[in-house]
Amino acid sequence: MYDLVLRGGTIIDGSGGAPYIGDIAIVGDHIAAIGAFAGSGSRELDAHGLMVTPGWVDIHTHYDGQITWGSRVTPSSTLGATTVVVGNCGVGFAPVRAQDHDTLIRLMEGVEDIPGAALHEGLSWNWESFADYMAAIDELPHDIDVAVQVPHGALRVYVMGDRGANRDPATAQENAQMRALTADAIRAGALGFSTTRTMVHRTADGDLTPTVGAARAEMEAIAQGLGDAGAGVFQWVSDFRDMDEEFSLIRDLTRISGRPLSFTMVQADVVPNQWRELTKRLDQAVIDGFPIKAQVAGRPVGLMLGLQGSVHPFISRPSYQAIAHLPLAEKVAALRDPELRQTLIAEVPLPDHPFVNSVAGAYHKMFPIGDRVEYEPNPDDSLGAIAARTGVNPDELVYDALLEDEGRAFVFFPMHNYTDGDLENVRQMIANPNTLAGLSDGGAHVGAICDVSLPTFMLTHWCRDRTRGPLLELAETVKQQTLDTALAVGLGDRGLLVIGYLADINVIDFKRLELGKPYMAFDLPTGARRLMQGAEGYVATIKSGQVIYADGQPTEALPGKLVRGSQSVPIQSTVAA
Repeated sequence: MYDLVLRGGTIIDGSGGAPYIGDIAIVGDHIAAIGAFAGSGSRELDAHGLMVTPGWVDIHTHYDGQITWGSRVTPSSTLGATTVVVGNCGVGFAPVRAQDHDTLIRLMEGVEDIPGAALHEGLSWNWESFADYMAAIDELPHDIDVAVQVPHGALRVYVMGDRGANRDPATAQENAQMRALTADAIRAGALGFSTTRTMVHRTADGDLTPTVGAARAEMEAIAQGLGDAGAGVFQWVSDFRDMDEEFSLIRDLTRISGRPLSFTMVQADVVPNQWRELTKRLDQAVIDGFPIKAQVAGRPVGLMLGLQGSVHPFISRPSYQAIAHLPLAEKVAALRDPELRQTLIAEVPLPDHPFVNSVAGAYHKMFPIGDRVEYEPNPDDSLGAIAARTGVNPDELVYDALLEDEGRAFVFFPMHNYTDGDLENVRQMIANPNTLAGLSDGGAHVGAICDVSLPTFMLTHWCRDRTRGPLLELAETVKQQTLDTALAVGLGDRGLLVIGYLADINVIDFKRLELGKPYMAFDLPTGARRLMQGAEGYVATIKSGQVIYADGQPTEALPGKLVRGSQSVPIQSTVAA
């Protein structure tokens, strides 16, 4: 007698091998039998005609605060993820001294667009060391597994105080302390260490993050800390402005630490061919024996421009700023006044919003959202193209689009990975064996970006619906966001439907699988906002043998745990076919 049996599903096991029809039996939290076997289950789920895959292993999220106050790691867990890795991009909340709480909140608020009021309300701060932080997470049951990384920003401020926040050079003694603390955190169960070196990442006050420009000696000391612990991975964000120096540094850090490193790679409009040079250097590094990979996003990194969000083209207009504080309904009523409309559209934007102003003029990258988001939109469908064809001021089209659905509508703006107006360059990134599926940013950019649905999109768009170029192979795409991501961060016990592995499973009606439109929810502490997105077609999501979501609805099961450190590959049995 098994605890749970899935009957007759089309099994895509995460190995990249061909799908096959079979049953899966679960005992406790592990897969006990697969293929054809005798015996029945205390509970059985009919999976005939359905696709059965491992749960998604999402290695780039920012639920660092949410997992300390909430049991549900939404929206990732509602979209098929069964394991998430937090603490990316060098931002997080441990280690920390009491006097630096606000510094870390302002850092997270600025870099990841998570409301500071929600963080002030939600964070208990009943920790100082990184081990204490993990203990606080461990006290709360979760629907899925979470793994944590040491954030460089928090580590630097903990060791150096205001000097660290102000990006002063670390002394030799401070470097030694960062080395020791990194090793201690990895030994206590941190999965890795993360840093950011990009000029884009700034605090809520507009200052560069503490880690931008950190000296080679500091980075080498931290690499030595990973080496001392003999475990952990590096997660790296950089502008790669000095390509030779920066890539030389990451090669050296993997050599010093003996540990793998992954870096973020996107196509930015301002450096549209940088990704090609990065790819060349990445491929050569792998040939030379360095364990380096690039994390890539399988679609545009897209802004959702809207009146409820943190970015839209009229934020920097003086007449809009006069009504920006109003509740949505009152704001919409004001914007529908013809006189205000005429005044606002004619106004010159204020210069103190450079990012918003750069977005505001890029009408060729603004796409209205109909019944669903088209993530590979035809440039001819942009508001800029429509304005050119009709002779209408594009600001008027944007204005009207933002007012739809009583001001709750969004306009899709593909910020990165869409320089050429299609996803061909992204397809090449995905196809490279030295890249990883990442950058969903689950839990972050809650007022502007909703890319947490990337794993679902990879199946629907790339493996079924794409019309503007080749499709991707389904089994390989499943592997890329299950086994590949799991192994990349040292989680050898998941990402594969094989006897002995964790029973982390999605049961999917592939024909019905469809992403919903992003919408704004107000369910963070203090009622703060966050962009959310749902999906149809997830028949069941199973975590450690327990059904946590059935037809999109949560059950009472909360089997998720804090994953402490790397996990060994289970002793495998032969898969029965």
